[in-house]
Amino acid sequence: MYHYNNFQKNQKAVALGFDKNKDAAPKVLAAGKGIVAEKIAQIARENNVPIHKDANLVEILSILDIDEYIPLEVYSVVAEIFTYIYEQEVIKKQNKMRRL
Repeated sequence: MYHYNNFQKNQKAVALGFDKNKDAAPKVLAAGKGIVAEKIAQIARENNVPIHKDANLVEILSILDIDEYIPLEVYSVVAEIFTYIYEQEVIKKQNKMRRL
C-alpha cells in the first residue's frame, strides 16, 4: 500500500538488473518519479532487493530507456554497488550457515 504522506513529487528511482548469462552490462529494468518511484522502491523492499540512494547517479540513469545498458561513465560506480550487494548476500548466507 502506498504511503502518500511519505512520497515526494520529484523523487526518482531506477531499478537496474544484470544477467551475467545474457547481458553485456547492467541495464535499466524500471524508472520513474513520484508515485512510480515510490512503487519501484516498494517492490524492491517487498522482494528484499537492496536500495542504494545516490541522487547524482539516479539523475544520469533516469534518462535512459527501459532495457538500455548503463553508460560507460557510470559503469564503475554501478559495479561497486553490485559488488557490495553481492558481498552482503554472501555474508548473509554465511551467517545463516553458522546458525545451523
